[in-house]
Amino acid sequence: MKEFLVKADFFLWNGFLIYLLLGIGIYFTVRLRGAQFRYLPYALKLAFSRSDSNAEGDISQFQSLMTALAATIGIGSIAGMATALMAGGFGAIFWMWVVAAIGMATKYAEAILAVKYRKLDETGKMSGGPMHYIERGLGWKGLAKGFAVCCTLSAFAGGNLTQSHSIASAMHEMFEIPPLWTGAAVSLLTAAVILGGIKSLGKVNAVLVPVMAVFYIAGGVIILAMHLDRIPSSFLLIFQNAFTSQAAIGGFLGAGMMSAIQMGIVRGISSNEAGLGSAPIAAAAAKTDVPGRQALISMTGVFLSSFVVCTITVLVICVTGVFGSVDAAGVPLNGAPLVMRAFESTIPSGSWIVAVGIVLFGYSTLLGWSYYGEKSLEYLFGKRVLLLYRLLFIAVAFVGPLLSLDVVWALVDIMNGLMALPNLIGLLFLSPVIFRESRDFFLLLDREKELVLPS
Repeated sequence: MKEFLVKADFFLWNGFLIYLLLGIGIYFTVRLRGAQFRYLPYALKLAFSRSDSNAEGDISQFQSLMTALAATIGIGSIAGMATALMAGGFGAIFWMWVVAAIGMATKYAEAILAVKYRKLDETGKMSGGPMHYIERGLGWKGLAKGFAVCCTLSAFAGGNLTQSHSIASAMHEMFEIPPLWTGAAVSLLTAAVILGGIKSLGKVNAVLVPVMAVFYIAGGVIILAMHLDRIPSSFLLIFQNAFTSQAAIGGFLGAGMMSAIQMGIVRGISSNEAGLGSAPIAAAAAKTDVPGRQALISMTGVFLSSFVVCTITVLVICVTGVFGSVDAAGVPLNGAPLVMRAFESTIPSGSWIVAVGIVLFGYSTLLGWSYYGEKSLEYLFGKRVLLLYRLLFIAVAFVGPLLSLDVVWALVDIMNGLMALPNLIGLLFLSPVIFRESRDFFLLLDREKELVLPS
């Protein structure tokens, strides 16, 4: 089973799917004339200041962004970046930036469709996402159901099992807390939030996500400030290794240019989730006056996760010089332990910052994905199964720390890939709608600008 899953994972992510994601991202970037760059300052301003409290929707635009970021800024932003460096060298971060830059256009396209094709469910709550815009925009109900099934499975595997397991591992390593206790605590905390629905989830994420991000970013910025003179050489190393066949440290692991490209793209996509179809489910719940405005806000999630959190992680590893360090057994440090070593080398007990970050990132990711799975299952079977789903999700959070996840990690990648495929097909065939909505929205922005200019 494990061998089969690994082969299927390789076929999806090292075959056509990467090229499809990149191709569609480039297509939207060109057709939207680089809207993700032209409107980024305005989008960031919207994300942190605008509130359309009287518009249709269940949660504020900020809460929607935080819910999406809760699932995006996860353990991949810490451990994932470290493993990318080990396998692809420092050049991998350059290609992660590239895929993030074009992924912002894809995230924009997903969100604009999510808001346009959302609808009220039987209880008066908003429902939207790829399953709705594929069915309502294209009439392809079978493809929509396929996405919903894969998204539900991803919620249980990557959104729950792997997160609760990683939280338990961090708590055991730092504080020697038994995994059973951590599983019980995570399940109780999860129950306290998800049983309250999207409004409860939005309120928690609006507090938890900024706190965890500021906590981790502040630690990273302190380290970078203490090694300010090494930052220019770190950026030079990243750019040099992106276009050479050498690894970041004189042949360490033999990472070549193709490895850097591959690892940067794969880790970049898994980190920002652009094209997977998960974030538009949260975008559909936002209170917004027009689809384009929420699309810009959703787009900022890629910028914040990739260009801020992931970049800080990589630069901290680079400036502290811990890349290539080994543990007591002589095994090269990788993943979260490598980031912990980097923080510990500069800040006393700095590894605690990473450990707490992993716990908070993992928990917020779990909460975000609980909503994605819930809306997907609701699409398939209606409201009658939601209580059962929530109880099962809570139970899985309890047992996750107690399981071996060798097979689960491959399953997560496969489910993510199978989610992305119908979503990308939907984006491609609905691209005329995206361009038409965008044209009208950009004209609206131009008129609004004229209104605020002095006569």
